[in-house]
Amino acid sequence: MFEFKQILSVTLILFSVIDILGSVPIIIDLRKKMGHVQSEKATLVSGVIMVVFLFLGESILKLFGIDIGSFAIAGALIMFFLGMEMILGIQFFRSDGSEPAGSHSIVPIAFPLIAGAGTMTTLISLKALYSTSNILVGVFVNLVFVYLVLKTSGWLESKIGAAGFSILRKVFGIILLSIAIKIFKTHLLTL
Repeated sequence: MFEFKQILSVTLILFSVIDILGSVPIIIDLRKKMGHVQSEKATLVSGVIMVVFLFLGESILKLFGIDIGSFAIAGALIMFFLGMEMILGIQFFRSDGSEPAGSHSIVPIAFPLIAGAGTMTTLISLKALYSTSNILVGVFVNLVFVYLVLKTSGWLESKIGAAGFSILRKVFGIILLSIAIKIFKTHLLTL
């Protein structure tokens, strides 16, 4: 039932798609703007989104008449605006005080940063190659790592420093823009 090679493959594929290390500057930036990030809540919601999408993803999208390409493009647009914030220092995502406490731990951290369109479309693709039990273990391993990174983001910020954070923010902003444009381009051609 469980196969180490499959689990390792799924874990590495999801790790590269989720790219939580690359998201550290975004997480730190969101924490500065909106206060405390609830690591447990963001990780739990991400896990629920991924597991639900693994089993029901295609059906949910079909129910709403949404194809995977359109879903991926919507996620890419959110990632694009996050990248623009990081590079240009402008603000698209604002907290006006009306959101419930901790809701920013869900949007944009749990979705689309961790369990975004890339992760969801990858999960659907993995179903064709690997057994569901091995995919679930791969998801779990990634969630443990995501939790650890979210929990230590304050410590990481103190080690990086203000100047280092500023540089990383711009570099990862460009990377995030590039990923968003790649997802957008890839799925625009499928529409």
